[in-house]
Amino acid sequence: MALFEEPAMDRHETVGASAHPPRVLLLYGSLRVRSYSKLLALEAQRLLQAMGAETRVFDPADLPLPDATPDTHPKVQELRALAQWCEAMVWVSPERHGAMSGIVKAQIDWIPLSQGAVRPTQGKTLAVMQVSGGSQSFNAVNQLRILGRWMRMLTIPNQSSVPKAFQEFDEAGRMKPSPFYDRVVDVMEELLKFTLLTRDVAPYLVDRYSERKESAAELSKRMNLRAIQ
Repeated sequence: MALFEEPAMDRHETVGASAHPPRVLLLYGSLRVRSYSKLLALEAQRLLQAMGAETRVFDPADLPLPDATPDTHPKVQELRALAQWCEAMVWVSPERHGAMSGIVKAQIDWIPLSQGAVRPTQGKTLAVMQVSGGSQSFNAVNQLRILGRWMRMLTIPNQSSVPKAFQEFDEAGRMKPSPFYDRVVDVMEELLKFTLLTRDVAPYLVDRYSERKESAAELSKRMNLRAIQ
């Protein structure tokens, strides 16, 4: 039972508070010239930067389908490096045939659950948003939430779904003032708050008994092998 712990405030150790701006990666899910998921991601980026965050937007053009090429492909390496770099993510997808787009799913599928001893997305915060061509729907954001859980991320409670997106952006690609825009502001603000609260204690928040137990068993096995040798 040495590996069993009672959660407590004094159990986690934070070596000071991070001084750098929160680092946020934004992914969008369409390659159209006028992509509304891209426009929404860029609007979110402007808000995050105004709130003090450092941001990167990944361009999915030329990203191969998962497993179609080795993971040494330059676009795959770029995406994985950004996933390592960031402390938070924003996923924006159009809803197509009642689901997220394959372009969004391909990006997430290229991000591994683990790279050696590192889990690129574990403990990082996530905000999910979607755009629709018709009436408001939540199919895509609901699916993105499932993916966020699978990637061991901390998905914030708030979310954005923009219906009839073609009406919500002007010719310059900026989002028009509306309750939908206000919701996007709310979501980005909440994402940064959760990121600031959790980024320094994420290792403690995602520390699991089952994995501590497995790690201890592997260490014991290695030590026994060395003794035999």
